[in-house]
Amino acid sequence: MDYIKLLKKEINRNAEFNLNTYPYTYLSHLDKLHIFDFDKKSLTEIVNRSQNAFESFKFYSSYDRTDILLKTAEALEKHYDTMAEIISLEAKKPLKAARQEVERSIQTLKLSGIEASKLEGESINLDVAPNGSGREAFTKYEPLGIVYAMTPFNFPLNLALHKIGPAIAVGNSVIIKPSEKTPFSSFFIKYILEESGLPENVLQIVTGDGEEVTDHLLTFDEIKKISFTGSAKVGKLIKSKAGLRELTLELGSTSPVYITEEVDDLKNIAEKVVNAAFSYNGQVCISTQKAYVDEGVYEPFLKLLKKQTESLKYGEVLDTKTDFTDLIDEQSQERIRDWLEESVNDGAEIITGGDVLNGAITPTIVTGATADMKICTKEVFGPVLVVEKVTSPEGISEKLNSSEFGLNVGVFTNNLKTALKLGNVLDYGQVLINDVPTLRFDHMPYNGRKNSGYGTEGIKYAIKEMSKLKMISLNYE
Repeated sequence: MDYIKLLKKEINRNAEFNLNTYPYTYLSHLDKLHIFDFDKKSLTEIVNRSQNAFESFKFYSSYDRTDILLKTAEALEKHYDTMAEIISLEAKKPLKAARQEVERSIQTLKLSGIEASKLEGESINLDVAPNGSGREAFTKYEPLGIVYAMTPFNFPLNLALHKIGPAIAVGNSVIIKPSEKTPFSSFFIKYILEESGLPENVLQIVTGDGEEVTDHLLTFDEIKKISFTGSAKVGKLIKSKAGLRELTLELGSTSPVYITEEVDDLKNIAEKVVNAAFSYNGQVCISTQKAYVDEGVYEPFLKLLKKQTESLKYGEVLDTKTDFTDLIDEQSQERIRDWLEESVNDGAEIITGGDVLNGAITPTIVTGATADMKICTKEVFGPVLVVEKVTSPEGISEKLNSSEFGLNVGVFTNNLKTALKLGNVLDYGQVLINDVPTLRFDHMPYNGRKNSGYGTEGIKYAIKEMSKLKMISLNYE
């Protein structure tokens, strides 16, 4: 069966795609989808196969691991159109956004390959300590074992590769559980990796109920590392069950941006903010949800935001002119609609958008919101931008830091003093000056504070967290 035809048949874009009848799936070839029953026994077999694969893969040279990753990047380029269409169909993502994800995924693979060849220890000078003479010491990095990775629906390929790439780079095996809404891109990249030389069972994919799968997998000591991207609620639950395992949690955010009155090009900044707020319907963990704007530029900036937002086009996911589409499922649509209605009832004003359109919510700008409203305190994960006038810049750092999240924050200013001050006092993992907070380069460190996460992603940094440091000392006297 043609793979794209299979996806089109299976995915109903007006309802949540449900894998209950496909609890464990394995793509063994491009044109064949084999479906097996999922149970605890099959999960146990997966762990055993993964551990056995690790025992041999950990001895692969850096050269071999680099070669696999770079060949996969090259192969993904050849499958560019197919992968983009898979992402678009299963994630209800506009095709132009899906293409951008594939482009980033190619870079993630390349960066993983490059870093695989650069993982080096250091020489330790032991003779600076008393009685340390006559010894040579050095450190090296070794793989952990099995990495268990869980990924969300919104970037089903690139976020998976942010876990798979670093794990392979250092010599781990990986069991990955993609979102039940977007499993197909993971199966396809597994196929591409194995065609590019990755040994069988080094990467395995499981599907099904996330809590049940995770609870059973965590009964195995062979799983040494957990890497999760998702909600803060689930992240805290996983942390409580992780025990002494290595752990990386990339959780939620409200990603605010502050626009000072010293800026020059308001139109350009407004276009960036609109794109950052409404790209992929705001279903991005660093989607710009709140814009603080100095009083001196508030009215013209709000006018520009409204005009740019209303120019966005709703359409089919495979139409390259489409800017926004249906949300991932009906539950998300209902939740966002309820939060907006609640905020309006409590005194907020919708400047534009907020309408139900098929499975979508039209891109929405809200003013007059108060700090206790859900659209301000919680992660909306939808096409909502709250705009607030700043009458006293002296208190902006307190406003920005009052959030329970601390992933990305953006500041637009031409004042160097303001930039340096806010860069140092804002309690966020990434402070982006003259950029929107919805900015991520795949090789930069990426870590959240407060309820936004635990541990660091970004290829080089993730590799360090997926490896263990060993020191070797030689006494030659």
